[in-house]
Amino acid sequence: MSNIFGFLDDDKEELHEKEVVDDNKMLLHQEELDISKDRVETGEVTLSKEIVEEHKSVSVPVTHEEVVIKRRVIDHELSDTPVGAEETIHIPVSEERVEVGKHTVVTGEISAFKREVEETKQVEETLRREEARVNTTGDPNIVNEEDVSTFE
Repeated sequence: MSNIFGFLDDDKEELHEKEVVDDNKMLLHQEELDISKDRVETGEVTLSKEIVEEHKSVSVPVTHEEVVIKRRVIDHELSDTPVGAEETIHIPVSEERVEVGKHTVVTGEISAFKREVEETKQVEETLRREEARVNTTGDPNIVNEEDVSTFE
């Protein structure tokens, strides 16, 4: 009894290239590709924030008050106030001063996600197969018949 899976029974010899099923039959073999895929890590993306300082110069218009002293000559009019009487006028003077403050605002948002992208990779490999060779000695009559049945 022959073993189809390539293992020989204890009472049969192992043959190197061909497995003899019986005296008049030979099994032919060929290699086929076994394709598998493995997921491997190809890198990493890290999102972070860094602080960048920028010097900002802004022109701000400001106002201030000035006191204008205007003198006018009066032509010797009579007055009831004696000379040397104290009289004082207070005029408050103001100006705008610039105050600088800071506040934080949101300027943008960054998000990250992964997506699967499918592409086709071309792989190449050399496969081997066994072919039957018919060698003759003398002048025998040979009839070639093909059996197209498949083994499952």
